[in-house]
Amino acid sequence: MPELPELTVWARQVDEELTGKTIAAVETPQPKCLNVTPEEMAALVVGRTVRGARERGKWMIIDLAGPGGIDSHLLLNLGMGGDFYYRRAPGKSTPAGEPVREPDKYQFRLSFTDGAGLALRFWWFGYIHAVKAGELARHDMTASLGPSPLDPDMDLACFRAMVAARPRRSAKSFLLDQKILAGIGNVYAQDSLWGAGLHPGRLLGSLSEAEVEAFWRSVRRVLGQSIAKGGLAYERDFFGRSGGLTGDDFAVGYKSGKPCPKCGAAIQKIKSGSSSTYICPDCQKV
Repeated sequence: MPELPELTVWARQVDEELTGKTIAAVETPQPKCLNVTPEEMAALVVGRTVRGARERGKWMIIDLAGPGGIDSHLLLNLGMGGDFYYRRAPGKSTPAGEPVREPDKYQFRLSFTDGAGLALRFWWFGYIHAVKAGELARHDMTASLGPSPLDPDMDLACFRAMVAARPRRSAKSFLLDQKILAGIGNVYAQDSLWGAGLHPGRLLGSLSEAEVEAFWRSVRRVLGQSIAKGGLAYERDFFGRSGGLTGDDFAVGYKSGKPCPKCGAAIQKIKSGSSSTYICPDCQKV
């Protein structure tokens, strides 16, 4: 499942490639993915010009403008995963110089007035929503999300306040709660906890000021490392290229039985809540 780093990488690429392009047509072969009818989707996006894109947790929000300015938004959520198939305008190749072959089946496709095209295929399920500009704050699936740990306004003081307000929450459930912090899933939570020396079941109320700061810095380091490498290796970017973050880059995640990079103890896989977590039993004591 793509998480904040992958969405950040994709949003940056969409922002760079599509800003300024005008949508000529939209195809929605799978209406179940939509929050509106196919006709309403077309009315909200066709003829609009892309003004930018950004991540919102595990969502991508693309701003669209008509003659009077930004008047609608296209929201994409790839669910368990998916692939973009972006074809540049005629005469322009992908960064790798290879032609993009669109899939036979896709859930969504945009055509642009310059001849470029973008198709989206979900691996399992996903969402393609469109809302008017004034209604974005009422979009249930994104309005309830907490801030991203990488938002410009999110700093250590904000993080401390979030932790202090939830003394009975465990460290891992805190990270995974999208209403508190948006964009972190099980993949990145594991090394974030290890980097701070925190057991996933550790209660936030027991953390010292130094531990809270270590927690904050570890979360940002883990997410930043993935973004710098283009996201996870099994996810593909806007141009079909695999991300650069491989299993070798994880400290403890998915490395049961391997030695801890800090102390050499064997990494263990434990059950925490409804998910599993890889930890170092010596560095991350209860």
